[in-house]
Amino acid sequence: MAKQKLTSLLGTVALIGGGWFAAQNVMAEEQKAEANPNVVIQSNNQQFAEKYPLQFNGWKATSESDEIVSALEEDPRMVVLWGGYLFSHDYNKPRGHFYAIKDVREILRTGAPTGPNDGPQPMACWTCKGPDVPRLIAEWGEDGYFSGKWAKGGAEVVNSIGCADCHDTTSADFAEGKPALRIARPHVLRALDKIGEPFANLDKTDQRAAVCANCHVEYYFAGDTKAVTFPWDKGTTVDQIETYYDEIGFHDWIHSLSKAPMLKAQHPDFEIWSAGMHGKNGVTCIDCHMPKTQTADGKVFTDHKIGNPFDAFENTCANCHDQSKEKLQGIVASRKHEVKDVMVRLEDQLVQAHFEAKAAWDAGASEDEMKSALQDIRHAQWRWDYAAASHGGYMHAPDVMLRVLGTGIDKAGDARVKLARVLSAHHVGQPVVIPDISTKEKAQAVMGIDYEKEKKAKDEFLKTLVPQWDKEAKEKGLISE
Repeated sequence: MAKQKLTSLLGTVALIGGGWFAAQNVMAEEQKAEANPNVVIQSNNQQFAEKYPLQFNGWKATSESDEIVSALEEDPRMVVLWGGYLFSHDYNKPRGHFYAIKDVREILRTGAPTGPNDGPQPMACWTCKGPDVPRLIAEWGEDGYFSGKWAKGGAEVVNSIGCADCHDTTSADFAEGKPALRIARPHVLRALDKIGEPFANLDKTDQRAAVCANCHVEYYFAGDTKAVTFPWDKGTTVDQIETYYDEIGFHDWIHSLSKAPMLKAQHPDFEIWSAGMHGKNGVTCIDCHMPKTQTADGKVFTDHKIGNPFDAFENTCANCHDQSKEKLQGIVASRKHEVKDVMVRLEDQLVQAHFEAKAAWDAGASEDEMKSALQDIRHAQWRWDYAAASHGGYMHAPDVMLRVLGTGIDKAGDARVKLARVLSAHHVGQPVVIPDISTKEKAQAVMGIDYEKEKKAKDEFLKTLVPQWDKEAKEKGLISE
C-alpha cells in the first residue's frame, strides 16, 4: 500500500519533473509531466490474449497465488509497531499480480468511501496497481492524476498489473514480438535519472530490472497532490534514504504510543536487490522470476507467471549454481531463518520502546527529554520496516538484510537506554509492563482499533460502490464483459 508523508514545519520539498521517456538531467525547477496525447496505453490486458497466448496465460497464472494471509495474525507485534497508522488495522502478505485491483479495494486501509471525494487515502494509492495508471497520467497529466482521493479512480483503475505496465504495446517492435520495454510512469524515469541510470541509456539487462522498479521500490507521497516520489536523491541504501527523509523533515505518521515521528517503508526490493550479491552480479528479477522457457514444440518464450525460482530450477538457479536444488533450498531456508530471528528480536525491542516511551510521557516527560530517544525509535523501526517490507530479501541479499536489522537493534538499544534514564528521572518503576498482545485481536484491542466496525463499513462499500465502478468501467470499454 502506498504511504502518506506529512510535511514538517520546514515545508514540502519541491517536486521535480521531466519529459516523457527522455533521459535527462532533472532540475528542481522542472514541472511534473503534463498530459501527453502522444502516449498511448492499451490498459486492458485481455486485448493481448489472442496474439500473445503464452505470455498472457503465464500472466493469468498469477491468479494461482490466491491465498489471503493476514500478516498481523501471524505476528501481532506489528499492530503495536504501526500504532496510529492504518497498517495496524489490516495488512496481508502479497499475492499474485492478478489480484492487485481486488486487494487494494478490499483492504481496510483504503477505507469505505461513499463517493469520489471521500475516504482516508489519496489517488496515489492506485499508482502501482495496473496499466490504467500510466494511461491516466498520459490523459490527465501528473497533477491531474495524483490530485484528489483514492475513490476518484475507482471506475478508471480497473485492470491489474499487466502488459502495458512494462511494454510499449503500441510500438512496431512489440507488434514484431520484441520486448519493447518501457517505463510509462514519469516519476520512475526521474528517479532513475537521480541515481545516474537513465532508462534510455541502460542495457537490456538493467532495463529489465528497472521495469520492476516501477513498483518494487521505496516511495512516499509528496506535496499537496501526494504525488508518488522516490527518496533516491542521496542514494538507495537504507542509510541514504533515512538521511534524505530526516533532512527534508518528512514522516508518515506520529506513533500513537511513543509519539515518535515514524517512517513506513513500502517494498524496497529494487534497492535491496541492487545492493546484494545477485544485483552486483547482474542477476535480475527477470532471470529468477520470469525465466525463458520452452514449449513442447520448441518455442522459447518468457514465462510471465512471476513464480518461485525453485519451481523452474533448471531455467533459473541452475544457470549459475552447480549445487542441487535441494542443497540450495536448504541454504535459502537457513538464511530465511537467520533473518527472521534477528527481525523478531528487533520487533521485541521496538515494542518495548514504544510502551516505555508512553510511560515516560504519562509521567510528565518533556519534549526535550524525549527527542533523542524518539529519533532512535524512528531510525530503528525504519530499518525493521525496510527489511520486513521487502519481498524475498533473505534470498536476494541476506547480507544486506542482516546488516540493516543489526543496525536497527543497535538503535533500538540506544533508544531504550535513553528512555530508562528518563523513566528513572520521573520515578517510574521498571521494567514497564507490556499488555497482552499475543494475538491480533488482543493487540488491536490494546491499540484501540475496532476491526469489526471497519470491516462492516468495508463490506457495505464493496456491496454498493464497487459494482458501480465496474459498471462504469465496462461502459467505457476499460474492461471486458
